[in-house]
Amino acid sequence: MRIHSLVSIEQCGSDDIVRILNKAKTFEENPNRRVLEGCIAATLFFEPSTRTRLSFETAFNRLGGKIVGFSDAATSSSSKGESLKDTILIVSNYADLIIMRHYLEGAARYASEVTAIPVINAGDGANQHPSQTLLDIYTILQTQGRLDGLTITIVGDLKYGRAVHSLIAGLSHFKPSFHFIAPDELRLPDEQKHYCDFHHIPYCEHSVFTEEIINQTDILYMTRVQRERFTDMEEYERVKNVYILRNEMLSGSRDNLRILHPLPRVNEIAYDVDSNPKAYYIPQARNGLFVRQAIICEVLNL
Repeated sequence: MRIHSLVSIEQCGSDDIVRILNKAKTFEENPNRRVLEGCIAATLFFEPSTRTRLSFETAFNRLGGKIVGFSDAATSSSSKGESLKDTILIVSNYADLIIMRHYLEGAARYASEVTAIPVINAGDGANQHPSQTLLDIYTILQTQGRLDGLTITIVGDLKYGRAVHSLIAGLSHFKPSFHFIAPDELRLPDEQKHYCDFHHIPYCEHSVFTEEIINQTDILYMTRVQRERFTDMEEYERVKNVYILRNEMLSGSRDNLRILHPLPRVNEIAYDVDSNPKAYYIPQARNGLFVRQAIICEVLNL
């Protein structure tokens, strides 16, 4: 059964994920299809974005549709005090689909409840980032040839990282095991740990980033410490560079290891890693185009 609005990865069962990934594969083979002639998408980005916004807009354009919207909330009527409800209702008069990033957790779900047109969550606060998760899973399948039974190590900001929270839920269908590496200030929230416990997903928590852990890993998922989530800048300065992946740390890693990152990176992956064939974060970002084409067609029932 198709998904009308994608606001959380938890809407997707394993069959939904596999269906969307299969559709993404067809778009990778041919991304230029004029299946959205006459369709308009509204991109409402209340928070900054590069990859997510541009890949969604490119996806829609390559499918023959047109884009309206804003990439800076200061240029919208929300800067005048317009409510989110009114913004969504007004934009729904003009578009067939809303793609929205918002700083408030739950904003995308709320938007989907006040409009009849599909809504795609492009990130809501520290909550969910379902399209990122689907492109991550597509990349994992692409690089590993399977999804079941992989060891995933996630490093960095596990407290505020919406891509991390979504990825745990998205992979829960495929019997993963996790290593979570974070400083105490950015440890994985109890909610996500309870989720793993409930779904019988094994995990270990660490505060030290070691080669021993890397060498047990199939997918190494690095994340940046998100300055914009901190109210205490002294706390941010204490943790911002606590983990840095360097090329020499990969010398004993598995042949199938691939390094992913939702981007942007700051200092958490040294530039000497870029030339290592196990670095896969640039192709990962490219996969966002194909997966987001698949998501758009999913919610538009195409």
